[in-house]
Formats: sequence, structure tokens, C-alpha cells
Amino acid sequence: MGAKKPVAKGHKLTHLNERGEANMVDVGSKEITERRAVAAGEISMQASTLEQVVDGTNAKGDVLAVARVAGIMAAKRTSELVPLCHPLSLTRVEVSFEPDPKTSAIICRAVAETRGRTGVEMEALTAVQVGLLTIYDMCKAVDREMTIGAVRLLEKSGGRSGNWKRDDEQTD
Repeated sequence: MGAKKPVAKGHKLTHLNERGEANMVDVGSKEITERRAVAAGEISMQASTLEQVVDGTNAKGDVLAVARVAGIMAAKRTSELVPLCHPLSLTRVEVSFEPDPKTSAIICRAVAETRGRTGVEMEALTAVQVGLLTIYDMCKAVDREMTIGAVRLLEKSGGRSGNWKRDDEQTD
């Protein structure tokens, strides 16, 4: 793991009050804007497990269809899972999976959108995590060595801080 980057000069951690206590940020005065976030992650598995998922022969059913719905549901409930997240009215959530036979992995990508006062990064990240966890749950009977990793924000747009895109990724 690399060294942590310090908080940018002039920026403060907004989830802490002046006494250093956790609090929910007041977004009431922020402008309502279109906001979008894209996140991704992956789950590595045995080649035979990936084959079951792709061929639809897993005993528990259509793994990717269930994982897609689980990711969407998770995005909608992010504020119930992450204590300081604001409840959002999502306008769109898309969860997709791309099997990669070369690496014996499945890449999950989630897009979350809203029109609101705060961003949707946490919703996109939560969708990815729960989508991947669902794949693990449905395949664990045949492969307990699966590994979830590389969960990251790829890009975000909207709001006061503007647009951001990860330098080392290609996104649509």
C-alpha cells in the first residue's frame, strides 16, 4: 500500500466539527446540480468458477443478474449503511459486469446519478462493493479463494468541486 496523501492545503475534513467530532455535513446552502459518479472493482476467481458464471450453470442461478440488482439496491440504501452519507434521490444507477477470461476475473462498473446538493460517489462505490459481494456469496460453495479488490472511484462530475477523473483509467 502506498503512502497516504495529505489533505490538500486549504482543505479540511468536512465530516469533523471544530472539536474533531464526527458530524453530517450541512449541504443545505449548496447549489442543486447534476451529479454523476463512476466506480469500478473486480473479483478474481478460479477459471472454472468464472466459466460457471458466464455459462449460467451456477447452482444458485444467474449470478450476474442477481449481483446487478443487489448493486442497484445497495446504491439506493447507501445512507443507511454509511453513517454520515446523506439520503439521495437517485435519478439513475447502472451496474455492469465484464468477465475477463485472461485474468479469471469479473470487473464491475457502477454509474450513479442524481440532481442534488451532494455527490454520488459513495452510492457508486457501494453498488460496486455489494455487486461483487453478491458474486462471492453465490459462488462461495465452489470457490472460497475468490478475492475482491481494486475498488475505486473512476470519475465524478458536478457540484462545487467540479469534475474529477482518475488519471490511470479509461472510462466512457
